[in-house]
Amino acid sequence: MRFIGRLIGLALLAGAFAAAVIDGARSIAASHVIFTPLGETLYWAFPNKMPLLQPFIERQVHPLLWDPILLHLLLAPTWAALGVLGLALLYALRKRPPPIGYSERDRWRSAL
Repeated sequence: MRFIGRLIGLALLAGAFAAAVIDGARSIAASHVIFTPLGETLYWAFPNKMPLLQPFIERQVHPLLWDPILLHLLLAPTWAALGVLGLALLYALRKRPPPIGYSERDRWRSAL
C-alpha cells in the first residue's frame, strides 16, 4: 500500500514539474508571469463534471467548504497545488527512522 501511495506522490510531483514548465514557457512567450489556476486545469481535464462540483459541495456537504476553502484552492497555481499534495503524500508514507537509543539488534531479536 505504501508503494502505491508513494507512486501517486511521485506522479503528482511529476505533474507539478510539467505544469511549472508549461507555465514558464507561457510566461516567456507572453513576456509576463502567467500561472494556470488549478480550477482551469481541472475544467480542462473534466469538462462535464466541474460545473456540477459547486452545487454538489454546497448542497450535500456544506456551503462554507466551497467559498472560503475550495474556491481559494481552485485559484491556486496548478504546479503549487500538485507539488504540495505530492510532497504531503511522500512525507506521510516515508519510512520511519528507528527510535533513538535503541539498538538495531534489539529490534531484530524481538522480531524472532
